[in-house]
Amino acid sequence: MKLLDTPIFELVPHAGPMLLLDGVVAVSANSLTALVVPRGDGMFDDAGFVGGWVGLEYMAQTMAALAGWEGRQRNEPPRVGFMLGTRRYHTHVPRFVVGQPLLVTATREFQADNGIGVMQCRIATPQGETLAEALLSAYQPENLDAFLKEHA
Repeated sequence: MKLLDTPIFELVPHAGPMLLLDGVVAVSANSLTALVVPRGDGMFDDAGFVGGWVGLEYMAQTMAALAGWEGRQRNEPPRVGFMLGTRRYHTHVPRFVVGQPLLVTATREFQADNGIGVMQCRIATPQGETLAEALLSAYQPENLDAFLKEHA
């Protein structure tokens, strides 16, 4: 599977073991597909598996990668966002197999001027089998420092 040339760490504000995405496979105006290969040496490894609940973080980071990609087009660094919630997170598998490639797609459904966005997300095998899906909402403040001071 061929990845785009842009390193994933340039698109999301995560680092070290919390950066769960391996790269970007495809991107369009309102959608991004990332590659995730669950690791056996990470904090989520459980005897060769990663719990299905970690799929929410795969989806959230894919959403962040799309926002980071868009920011990159404007010469902006990746910005922190906050997942507000999810509707109908449905996993068709209880866990993901360590080493099994996963394709995580986030497609924008709605974007408000105030930084709140909603995306339809899907985790699938490279063969197209859906493993999990959800509708996620997130908030990305224009100015993180001001937001944190206001809500401290």
